[in-house]
Amino acid sequence: MSNDRLRSALLARGMTVQSLAEEIDVNPKTVERWITQGKVPYRRHQYATAAALRVDVTTLWDDERNVDSAADLTKAEIATVYPHRHTVPAGIWRELYGRAERNLDVLVYSGLFLSEDPLFHDLLRAKVEAGAQVRILLGDPGSAAVRQRGIDEGHQIMDGKIRNALVLYRPLMRSHPNIGFRLHDSTLYNSIYRADDEMLVNPHVYGIGAYMAPVLHLRRLSGGGLFDTYAHSIDHTWEKARPITEQDVTSITGV
Repeated sequence: MSNDRLRSALLARGMTVQSLAEEIDVNPKTVERWITQGKVPYRRHQYATAAALRVDVTTLWDDERNVDSAADLTKAEIATVYPHRHTVPAGIWRELYGRAERNLDVLVYSGLFLSEDPLFHDLLRAKVEAGAQVRILLGDPGSAAVRQRGIDEGHQIMDGKIRNALVLYRPLMRSHPNIGFRLHDSTLYNSIYRADDEMLVNPHVYGIGAYMAPVLHLRRLSGGGLFDTYAHSIDHTWEKARPITEQDVTSITGV
C-alpha cells in the first residue's frame, strides 16, 4: 500500500524524492519505496524525514514505535556523528547555513576557518539582507578563558587566532552593521554552529585542537531536548557577551 500522506507532505513542502533523499542522506530509491510500497523506515529516518518536511512524525507513519520516550526522541535528534571536525565534508558548513531562514549563529573562540572563507562572508551578507538574525560570538582575546583554552589545546596562540578573525570580519562590520558581533569571556565546552533547526556541535576535548574533536550534526525534534539544550547555551552566552565595534577591533588588533 502506498504512503499518500508522505507523498502529499513532499508536495506541500515543494520537495522531490531526490531532494528529500539528499536532505536525510539516504538513497532516493529507498524514499521511493517508502512512498510507493508503504515501507516503514527506521525510526531515525522517520524523524529526519518529519523534520525535513516540518510535520509531526505521526502524520507520516502509524508506527507504534513512534510512541517513544524523551530519550528516544533525543537520540533521534542526532543526524550524524563525525569522528573529527576535519572529516566533516567541506561544503556542509555552507549548506547548513545556506538553508537558514530565521537564525544563523556561530558560537566559538575563533572559528578562524569560517572567517577565512569569502563565500561564508557572502552568505552572511545575503542572510541578513533577507531578514535573518545573524549572531557571531567570538572569544575575548584578553580573557582568562581564551588563554586557558590555548593551553588546553597545547599552544598559546588562541588569542592571535581571534585577532585574525576580527580583522577578517571587519569589512562585514562596516558594510552590514545588522550582523551581530559580540565578544564573550565564557568557558566554552563546545563550539556551536546553528542554522534554524539544525546545528553542528564541536565538543572541546582536553589536549587536542577542535579540528581533531568530534562533531555532532543535530536536527531539532519536538520533545527531543538535545538541540534546545545547545540552543539555550548560545542564547545565554549572547546575553552576557559585549557588542564589538570597528573601533574595538582596531584597539584589540592594533590594525
